[in-house]
Amino acid sequence: MSTDRYVSPLSERYASKEMQYIFSPDMKFKTWRKLWIALAETEKELGLNITEEQIQELRDHAEDINYDVAKEREKVVRHDVMSHVYAYGVQCPKAKGIIHLGATSCYVGDNTDIIIMREGLRLVKKKLVNVLNELASFAAAYKNQPTLAFTHFQPAQPTTVGKRATLWMQEFLMDLEDLEYVMGSLKLLGSKGTTGTQASFQELFDGDQEKIDKIDPMIAKKMGFEACYAVSGQTYSRKVDTRVLNVLAGIAASAHKFSNDIRLLQHLKEVEEPFEKTQIGSSAMAYKRNPMRSERIASLSRYVMTDALNPAITSATQWFERTLDDSANKRLSVPEGFLAVDGILDLCLNVVDGLVVYPKVIEKHLMAELPFMATENIMMDAVKAGGDRQELHERIRTLSMQAGKRVKEEGKDNNLLELIAADPAFGLSLEKLQESMDPSKYVGRAPIQVDAFLKNQIKPVLEENKELLGLKAEINV
Repeated sequence: MSTDRYVSPLSERYASKEMQYIFSPDMKFKTWRKLWIALAETEKELGLNITEEQIQELRDHAEDINYDVAKEREKVVRHDVMSHVYAYGVQCPKAKGIIHLGATSCYVGDNTDIIIMREGLRLVKKKLVNVLNELASFAAAYKNQPTLAFTHFQPAQPTTVGKRATLWMQEFLMDLEDLEYVMGSLKLLGSKGTTGTQASFQELFDGDQEKIDKIDPMIAKKMGFEACYAVSGQTYSRKVDTRVLNVLAGIAASAHKFSNDIRLLQHLKEVEEPFEKTQIGSSAMAYKRNPMRSERIASLSRYVMTDALNPAITSATQWFERTLDDSANKRLSVPEGFLAVDGILDLCLNVVDGLVVYPKVIEKHLMAELPFMATENIMMDAVKAGGDRQELHERIRTLSMQAGKRVKEEGKDNNLLELIAADPAFGLSLEKLQESMDPSKYVGRAPIQVDAFLKNQIKPVLEENKELLGLKAEINV
């Protein structure tokens, strides 16, 4: 690692090697050469004077890029595409004259960007599916574990640990649906020329409209796409980048919500993210177990959510058929959005895979609040025994205030059940009241909802994507 210049933390600390390769120079320039081959093949098949020998020469050097030649040439011409056209021509002297024929720089630049984003989305999808798979196992394992639910982070009616996990899953599932839609709708730019009019091909094919109409579909098919965008300026619409990064921002938002909940649960000592034997939580406080992975998820997620503004603003401010103020921004915002989400999903995988649940602590917190939540059931039992509903409601309200004051002001245990048992208006013994303190009676349909959600929503997705399962995340730091 270089120590005398800035190095992106996204590549050094957070993103996987797979995602780094997708946005690497090697991937980019090899894709350029594949596009040049596809263009030459198409032009030959449509009747231009291009030989199979020339195309074979291009194929023979599709992978062994002479970067040194391209770098030296760029110092002279100050143009990255033409530098690589020149370098490819040095390796392919017979095909030199037909490389990039009729195309503009955006033919390789923009088509490659689309191809790379699709590859990035494929990797994101793989990791997202695996996060859902891990969460599904967690939800199933803890579907019956009662826990205190919170609204406004104040104690509310109980739920189960597994049911809470389905809330995280539902948001990730929505993200997966958005990702699949956007990925499935991606099209190539094709080869449309400097202002999108295909004027150069009008010249090359002597105005033969039937042949010109075939160029884009043929290139798309050769590059593994169903179609090219029907119209464009010099570039594909930058709104495409906006749609892609909005998907990434959605994943980041879901991950942030998940990480927040884990951090709060870890504060309550109910659920804990994995903590390794040699891990240090604090340089000063040796006892600390900080939720650093979840905190990192939140940190990176905020970056991705704000990064989505970049392509939106770029798209909004493009002039007519093209301006170049998109270029520097795209080089930063698009790759970094993918690299950050890649790191986020690796962290999510790691956290869910190693989540530790503490049922005794969960039960302690739940039982401290359950008497308050059981008051309606207690009141109904007393009414059945002959009590007056309105009178009993007022008695319970008064006794609840007394018990709450004892807990908050005196720091003592909740004694609401003892107070109710001592009140003759209820006619219920302490033993009878304690029988109603089974937490599972108060979780409603939570376990049933978990089963139904996993069966109807998650299982079909996992089955459809079973070839993607089995991924384990590696966390660098």
